[in-house]
Amino acid sequence: MEHKKKKHKLKKEFPEPDDLKKQLYETEKTAERYLIQLQYLQADFENYKKSAAREKENFVRFANEKLILKLLNILDEFESAFSALEKAGESEDSAGFKIIYKNLLKILEGEGLKPLNSYGKKFDHNYHEALMREDSGEEEGTILEEFQRGYMLGDKVIRHARVKVAREVSG
Repeated sequence: MEHKKKKHKLKKEFPEPDDLKKQLYETEKTAERYLIQLQYLQADFENYKKSAAREKENFVRFANEKLILKLLNILDEFESAFSALEKAGESEDSAGFKIIYKNLLKILEGEGLKPLNSYGKKFDHNYHEALMREDSGEEEGTILEEFQRGYMLGDKVIRHARVKVAREVSG
């Protein structure tokens, strides 16, 4: 009789193999669900990090763009002064200012600023703003004069060049 008690007691302590298989299956399914959830969370977190980095980059770029746009007015004033001094025959007096101008331009170019060189090129509304048209022997749409230089910051036009465009004279 005691032997039967021990056998019965063992059955209570150890579950049946079918029960163990069922528990294992359910545990594996739960682990699989958790793994899938973890993978989604990891992907979401990576996307969040990329988004935050883009936002930061855009913020810095926007802040730089605002500052650079303000500094473009100073470049324009330097260029106007150089032009006026040259017309007055006093361009040698501006040597120190030209050094300052070149240094400022070099700093801005280091931040990604690129001047648009428009003279003699074909008008392109993506880069130019036509202020005048003039009858000319040049091909239609050729830029004859640049009133204000345009600039790009990286691959974005931050100021269109203001230009005079040729209108072909038909004979």
